[in-house]
Amino acid sequence: MASNGTATQTAAEQRHYRIGEVSRVTQLKPFVLRYWETEFPMLEPVKSPSGHRMYRQDDVDVVFKIKRLLYDEGFTIAGARRHLRENGRAGAAPDPAALHGQAIENAAELLSRKMLLDLRDSLRAFLTLLERR
Repeated sequence: MASNGTATQTAAEQRHYRIGEVSRVTQLKPFVLRYWETEFPMLEPVKSPSGHRMYRQDDVDVVFKIKRLLYDEGFTIAGARRHLRENGRAGAAPDPAALHGQAIENAAELLSRKMLLDLRDSLRAFLTLLERR
């Protein structure tokens, strides 16, 4: 099959990765990947005849997106799921009003998370002071 650089692979030609390979590449534990499968409907690796999870390249890309949203951008699981659902449509132009609302919602989530982390740190400091008495 000649490749012109833009040709897409057919399902039969597409490479599949086992959960261990995806775990190593993404630096995530396999149990995290299995949990994300239950939380993100767009992440659905196929099962081999022997029952092993086989991730397509699209699945691996989704794992990297989920990881970025959760770990780097501070989304909650529900927020990341909603973000992927709303922005996952290829070629769809994002609605500016929805993006604005989502930005406010994400900022509120980050602020709430920061406030909780600050509160936790303060409580730990108080606990340390009390334990020294």
